[in-house]
Parts: sequence; structure tokens; C-alpha cells
Amino acid sequence: MEQADSAARPEGPHAVREGHFHHRGARLVFDDAGEGPLAVYAHGGFVSQAVEDRMGLFDWAPVLDAGRRLVRYDARAHGRSTGGPSAADYTYPSLADDLLALLDHLGAAGAVDAMGASMGCGSVLHAAVRVPERFSRLVLLIPPTAWATRQAYARANREAAETLIREGLDAWLAGRRRQQPPAVVSDVPAFAPTPPERILPSILRGLARSDLPSPAEIAGLRMPALILAWPDDPGHPLSTARALADALPGAELHVSGTRADVRTWGERIAEFLVAPPGRG
Repeated sequence: MEQADSAARPEGPHAVREGHFHHRGARLVFDDAGEGPLAVYAHGGFVSQAVEDRMGLFDWAPVLDAGRRLVRYDARAHGRSTGGPSAADYTYPSLADDLLALLDHLGAAGAVDAMGASMGCGSVLHAAVRVPERFSRLVLLIPPTAWATRQAYARANREAAETLIREGLDAWLAGRRRQQPPAVVSDVPAFAPTPPERILPSILRGLARSDLPSPAEIAGLRMPALILAWPDDPGHPLSTARALADALPGAELHVSGTRADVRTWGERIAEFLVAPPGRG
């Protein structure tokens, strides 16, 4: 793994230091801001840190204001990070390996807080099941479809990969535009996927091969967990969020039915991360 220098750039009240490292043939880029105990965040599929910021979905300022060092990274082949056309690189366990490599690069000696949305939720849970001692708290945002509901999602991803190869990016994007977003985030603008077109079929096939760890494996985790979800989203069904809340001992589940309530997630996360031991 190659070490890399970080370049500081100001952004709001907290300086953001950009860094990168190399792992399993990819250059993975991250932003490092704030001071204090480390919290890492893994974004959802097909977007990036920059795209999530433009969407305005999640507000990270409260986490920084609460005295956390926040590291957010672009997943393999997403945003500023690179990646190759191998489906095996985009399964949840492989993406969890990238997350653990990031912790190694950052020199995280003790347990850290880990947060993940959608695909990033899968990365975080697989990493936590593999080495639970490396994590102190988990924040799982819009957990993806899993277990009983995963088969239809996997089939749709495999078909989407074939559409991309056979008909090209425009045909795939047209199909995505026909899918109605959940009402709670219907005002969030759509963005083009950040991975290169030639990599997208591999990402879709990797996600089709993926699932969350089994409920039995998840039940073995003992760190506090906060689960944030919204309704009426087939890709992120409440059934997954509720099953996770049932499986994780003492997990806290919050479901937002309005866009205004989703905007409180940053504050909720900050409160959860700084809560005294024993919450949840």
C-alpha cells in the first residue's frame, strides 16, 4: 500500500485535507476534516462525496462541530477513485476490504466510528462482522435491500449490466429515470453515475453478487448502532432497516417521513456519536 501526502484546502469552518492511498490496484481518494476521535463514512453506489454534497442529502457539519475527525472517501471507481472492470472488486466484502485498508492507512490504532449509506452500509457491516474490535459505533443510513428481498434486486442489476453492454449508457439511464424516487426525497436532483461507463457493468454485477451479512452474524455485534431510514423505497426497504434493528442488540431506529426530518440526520448522528457509553 502506497502512502500519500495530504493537501489542505479550506472548506467552511473546517479545513479539508485531501489524501489518497493505493490498494488492490486502485487509487482511493479521501477527504479528512476536523480533529478528535475518528469517524469514517462510506457513500452509496454510483455517486461520490461531491455528488452527495450537491444532492444536499446529508449535513456533516454537526459531526465536525461535535469534535469528530471525519474521513469520507470515494469508493473504488467512484468519483475521484479509480478501479478496474472486475465484478469481484465491487462486492460488499471486497468494498469492506477497502474500508479496512483505509483505516490502516490512517493509522487507526483503536476502535473508530463507522457510517455508511446504502452500498456503504454493506461495506461497513461486512467490515464490522469481520473485525468487530475495530469499530466503536455504527451508523447505517438507508440500508439496502437484503436477504429475502435481495433476489429481485440482484436480477435487476444483472439485467442492467446486460443493457449497458448491449445498448449503452443512455439506455440504462433512461431506465433509471423511469423509476420514481421515494416521495421523501423527490426534490433531490438526479445526477449521472460517477463511475466510468466501461466499469459500470462490473459494479452492477458485483452488487448483484452481494448481500448484507446474515442476521445471525449481525446479532454477534455488540457496539451501539443508529439506523436511519425513510419509507417507500424499494431499493432501501424499511424491512431491511427493521430487521437490522431487531438483529443488532440495542440498536436505535429512526424513520423519516419528510424531507425536513431527513435534514436532521446530521444532528442525530452527532448526538449519537458523542452520547455516553450505554446509550442504545
